[in-house]
Parts: sequence; structure tokens; C-alpha cells
Amino acid sequence: MGCGSGRWARGVATRVGTLHCIDPSKKALHIAKQALGAFIGVEFHNAGVDNIPLPDASQDFGYSLGVLHHIPDTEAAMRSCVAKLKTGAPFLVYLYYAFDDRPVWFRAIWRVSDFARQIISRMPFMVRKSMTNILACIVYWPLARIAMIMQKMNFDVEAMPLSFYRDQSFYTMRTDALDRFGTRLEQRFSRCQIQQMMEACGLSDIRFRETAPFWVACGIKK
Repeated sequence: MGCGSGRWARGVATRVGTLHCIDPSKKALHIAKQALGAFIGVEFHNAGVDNIPLPDASQDFGYSLGVLHHIPDTEAAMRSCVAKLKTGAPFLVYLYYAFDDRPVWFRAIWRVSDFARQIISRMPFMVRKSMTNILACIVYWPLARIAMIMQKMNFDVEAMPLSFYRDQSFYTMRTDALDRFGTRLEQRFSRCQIQQMMEACGLSDIRFRETAPFWVACGIKK
């Protein structure tokens, strides 16, 4: 759900028989079709969580990475996705974390960035895209490279802002900057909240990734 440009679908398409890429944005689907044109068994659907064009209890696996936190009722959106899964099928999700256990200074930096997001996200798309590309150049890339250098010097860089991108491509930085600053609605959840949400949606055996990005979790439909 929320395939966007098909970034994650590239890695999934070769591992499944049929992959359903669903997104409410026609522009995003057009880009995804171009990116995934060489793959066999990929179907595209212009739809949202309230009208998923798949039968209930029909899918062997589902995932939504970095999408559901942009929907007002995240739990209802997740429940709609889980409804399409067969019993015993896994559901993988990535939701922005609520800075669990992060220090005060880290949260203060986020508040500044969130103020910038509220401004940038209201700009026309092309201006918004240009602004987030600039942020990728002057914020993401420098901080990521500093973290990479410090790591090579045997410093612990996990607490550094944007250190996750130290081994990521610039394309990933640009894409994530647009996702982070280009969307008007952003919700964040603690690990406990995500656990409770997934359980309420009918998932069990929930496991969390213990490293960045937070939080990535996988549960099995009951």
C-alpha cells in the first residue's frame, strides 16, 4: 500500500508471483510503472486504503513502508490493509517513531525541522520538490558524510541526526527528504503504540527491527 515511485517494489517484485502496487496518486503510479516496467507479474492500482481493489483474505503478504503515518486515521488504514491478508500472512510496516528515548536536544532539532516541514509542504509541488532536493544537498548529505567519517574513526554515531543515511545513496536522501518535508500530515508513534495498533488490527507475533530506521515492525495475521 502506497507504492509511490516503486522504490521498495523493486526488491519485492523478484520474490513474488504477483505484486499489487497500490497508490492514490496517478503521478506516482506513472513513475512506478516506468521504474518497474521490466518486471513480470506487477499490477498497478490507482486506489487508497478506503477502496483497496483486492478481495479480503486473498493475499500472502502485505507491506506499507513510510505511508500510513501520513493518513489521518492510521489504525483504520492499517486495518484495511490487514483485511486483505490470508490468515497466517505477514504484514510489514514502517511508521515514523516518536523519538523514543531520544535526548531533549534531539527533539528540539526535530521541532525546528517540523516547522520547516509545515512551510515547505504547503508550496506547489515543483517548488516543494526543489526545496527538498536542496535540503538533501545541504543537510542530509553533509550530516550523513560526517557520520560516515566519524564511524570510520570508531565513534558511535547512532545518536547523530541523519546518521542512518551514512551508507545510503543520494537518491534515497532526496526521496526521503521529499517524503519527510513534502507532506502536510505527519504522525509519530512510540513502539508501544505501534504494538497496540497492530494487535488491534488483528496481528500477532509482532517483531520490531532494533536498528534504524524506527519503527519497522512485522506481524502475522491471526
